[in-house]
Amino acid sequence: MIRVSIVEDNNTIREGLAALIRGTQDYMCVGVYVDCESFLSELTTKKTDVVLMDIRLPGMNGIEGVKKAKLIDPDINILMLTIYEESNVVFEALCAGACGYLVKKTPPSRLLEAIKDAYDGGSPMSSHIARQVITLFQKNVSINVKNEEYDLSEREKEVLNLLAEGNNYQEIADSLFISVDTVRHHIRNIYKKLHVHSQSEAVAKAIRKGLI
Repeated sequence: MIRVSIVEDNNTIREGLAALIRGTQDYMCVGVYVDCESFLSELTTKKTDVVLMDIRLPGMNGIEGVKKAKLIDPDINILMLTIYEESNVVFEALCAGACGYLVKKTPPSRLLEAIKDAYDGGSPMSSHIARQVITLFQKNVSINVKNEEYDLSEREKEVLNLLAEGNNYQEIADSLFISVDTVRHHIRNIYKKLHVHSQSEAVAKAIRKGLI
């Protein structure tokens, strides 16, 4: 059971998200909040696995809310769900500790998948935002280490490239004509070889080291 909290000041969006979570098997909505302050006040008493958090909120904004939430619970997974796609806002949120970043127009099925990805240790992002992340890292590449140092297979590099383009597990499986379980196996091997613990870390390190 994935326990989800929602921090969103728009009544329609907030209630829509809550209804989606409550109506989906294996997901539980444990908290619905209109601001960060009320969410933070209950964070120590309500077990939450994944948080959907807006950025523009009354009082404390979502980015500051992420910072404070991570101080209280470093293991909490926070997905920014917002209308903003500007690179500076994206990176400010990610640097604050958000594990993923999705726009509010994300389809319900993709949103549920993103929550599951975040719960499993991934860093879901829309493809447009993922491209911005890649562009920034490419501008800051300073060291090019040969692939042999990490011993990535050609298939693992293909999976990494597809991750970097913002594809989810199912899309990667379809593209490479393999099962989702095989994709997960490759990703676990990639994490082990690169000494990382999330998709965003894997993609960032692969680009920084010139592996993809």
